[in-house]
Amino acid sequence: MHHLLVLASFCLSSLPGSSAIYQRPTYPATPPPLQHLLDPINKIVHTQRGATVTLPCVLRAPLPQNYKVRWSKVEPAEYMEVVILITNGAHHKTYGPLGSRVRLRRSHRYDASLTISNVALEDEGRYRCQLINGLEDESLSLVLQLEGVVFPYQTSHGRYKFNYFEAKQACQGQDSRLATYGQLYKAWTEGLDWCNAGWVMEGTVHYPIINSREPCGGRLLLPGVRSYGSKDKSKDRFDAFCFSSAVKGRVYFIRGHLNFKEATQACQKDGATVAKVGQLYAAWKFSHLDRCDGGWLDDGSVRYPIITPRTGCGGLPDPGVRSFGFPSKLRKKYGVYCFSVK
Repeated sequence: MHHLLVLASFCLSSLPGSSAIYQRPTYPATPPPLQHLLDPINKIVHTQRGATVTLPCVLRAPLPQNYKVRWSKVEPAEYMEVVILITNGAHHKTYGPLGSRVRLRRSHRYDASLTISNVALEDEGRYRCQLINGLEDESLSLVLQLEGVVFPYQTSHGRYKFNYFEAKQACQGQDSRLATYGQLYKAWTEGLDWCNAGWVMEGTVHYPIINSREPCGGRLLLPGVRSYGSKDKSKDRFDAFCFSSAVKGRVYFIRGHLNFKEATQACQKDGATVAKVGQLYAAWKFSHLDRCDGGWLDDGSVRYPIITPRTGCGGLPDPGVRSFGFPSKLRKKYGVYCFSVK
């Protein structure tokens, strides 16, 4: 499949009427040294969901004549590069959904850095700042990396029920998104050990193993992120690996013996909603929520977050979010984890 570059035609005399065209990007095997752009000290920029972050792109003096700077985001899952903003130093125009949340920092006349406000989960990825100057075009790439947590997810009907598109929807429904392979790999280095295979954003299927064991490929295979490779996105079915980041809100526990309907009413009475799985994981990761009480979540599962493992709280030696699965919503009674927006 060919890579596509979404380019926006740009005419300073008629900015409101600009339109988008499509063109295949070309990348030199070895990028030439930068002549007009300063190489950033850090090419990976870290942030959290909801924050404001700046991707650095600074021009060298003297400024070239009749130049433009184009910011774009690489979307590997869709095999395209999407234009976000184009400027000539005096005027600029933004494009697409991300365009409404971006601006130029402009701390000085050589500054073409891109500032993104209210960072969303889908903003993570690779960005390109390209200086367009006739035959001397050059660019630099930066990676926006969100701090977050990866968690395995399956339906109440058991494992391996999602095709790729259903896995994406399932993660989105739990205040998260499908994790990238890089996010899954990082989670494995931090201790994620899970025997069920799941989809990741790139459309491939993997499972992370810390402790080699018989039900998970055998004891002879080394620890690692094991791969099933590319699968049919419509026909093949697996679980999902979701990714969530910090939330603008508070997850808290209401104690009680409540069925699912009563739990929902308890949160609503408190001016809140039943927490989603991604919100509970985010509260465990970023707010260090630690409770030994199982509680209902929005998807009908019952879970509880443990920061400090201890006797009577699941018996596992490592921190994590424990699960009771999907008990009967009518017969079983637990407390509930609620989510309230700040």
